[in-house]
Amino acid sequence: MTRLVLSPLRAIGVVAVAVCVASALLPPAIAATKAAKPAPKSGAKEEASKPSLVATFGDWNVFVGAVGKGRICYTLAQPKSREPASLTRDPGYAFISDRPSEGVRNEVSFIMGFDVSGGDTAEANSDAKPGEKVASKSSAKSKTPAAAAPVALVDQASFEMLPKGGNLWVKNAAKESALITEMRKGVKLVIKAASLRGHQSIDTYSLGGFAQAMERLQKECPGK
Repeated sequence: MTRLVLSPLRAIGVVAVAVCVASALLPPAIAATKAAKPAPKSGAKEEASKPSLVATFGDWNVFVGAVGKGRICYTLAQPKSREPASLTRDPGYAFISDRPSEGVRNEVSFIMGFDVSGGDTAEANSDAKPGEKVASKSSAKSKTPAAAAPVALVDQASFEMLPKGGNLWVKNAAKESALITEMRKGVKLVIKAASLRGHQSIDTYSLGGFAQAMERLQKECPGK
């Protein structure tokens, strides 16, 4: 499977964010979901494939757009809280998408707003040249704090995440459906991830309305 990821906002703002998110995360949809542009001048044609907000359930918004000859349906939300508040990063989002024409269902991703560490100290030793001795673990840790591996938590359930730049994916793709099942019945979703510098970030999402958003998503993009 190819991988690359609001609180109730006004429709125009939500669409603009959704278009940017889709263009950044979904290579097959780039042509269909380009970043929002200024309104076209009178007489100019607006892109027909621009995603449309079709429903809002709690903090979760459902969008529908076109990808080639098929459709893309996705629901996204912003975290209710981000800790620590003092940590500077770009906005974060949870993003679940379906692309039936490509056989993609329940694809889960998260945008963290910063480059995420994979949970080891490889970054501290990345400057070592071939054949050159690597600094001791103690000295390496003094330069780059050891970072915990990124994880998604729903109540007592835990799912390992795989970072790619500033995005997170479920490490074991076979567990995506299990994560969504837990999210459907859960109250909150917590994403823990560290930056390449070792700064831990904790995003907490409300799952109120998530089950309804997924039902609408599947209705808009039914399986074959």
